[in-house]
Amino acid sequence: MPDPLVQVSGKAVPLALANVDTDQIIPARFLKRPRDARYATYAFHDLRFDEHGAPRPDFVLNDPRFAGVPIMVADRNFGVGSSREAAVYALAALGISCVIAESFGDIFFSNALKNFLLPVRLPPETVGELRALAEAGVPMTVDLERQVVRAGNREHPFTIPAFARTCLLEGLDEIGITEKHLPEIEAFEAATGRA
Repeated sequence: MPDPLVQVSGKAVPLALANVDTDQIIPARFLKRPRDARYATYAFHDLRFDEHGAPRPDFVLNDPRFAGVPIMVADRNFGVGSSREAAVYALAALGISCVIAESFGDIFFSNALKNFLLPVRLPPETVGELRALAEAGVPMTVDLERQVVRAGNREHPFTIPAFARTCLLEGLDEIGITEKHLPEIEAFEAATGRA
């Protein structure tokens, strides 16, 4: 089982690109690769590296200031496109635990929650402010328990679906949540003669 996700704190990488699709997050040619130590190199591969495999110096994820940061502040429509769950795996391989954006692709949002990556929706002006703070190196905290993002001297409230929040806070997937109720399930089966 994964660890509970209660808070994510640290610096954030500002990704000022709208409509980032899942093929940009992880190109299709990497989808059959194993989730091993190389997986982080597939994330944003065609944006991060040129045709010779050299890092593009102007791409934000190649900036040493943002190496290994746990939070990404993206732009609108992050994770649109295909339903590839590997997009979430690639972000996790980079060390990203939370993505803040104005909006997300629906399937990406669902895949993120099921794989313990926290997608936080905030208004566009707030996301722009947080991206500027991230660029300046200001650390932030995403507090899932209180459902607020703290950066500088401000707090920004957010919400996620209650069931997903419970799963993340308890470090349980859907099967784990069901297993918490195993005694009641067994008692019901015994009472109805299904045991």
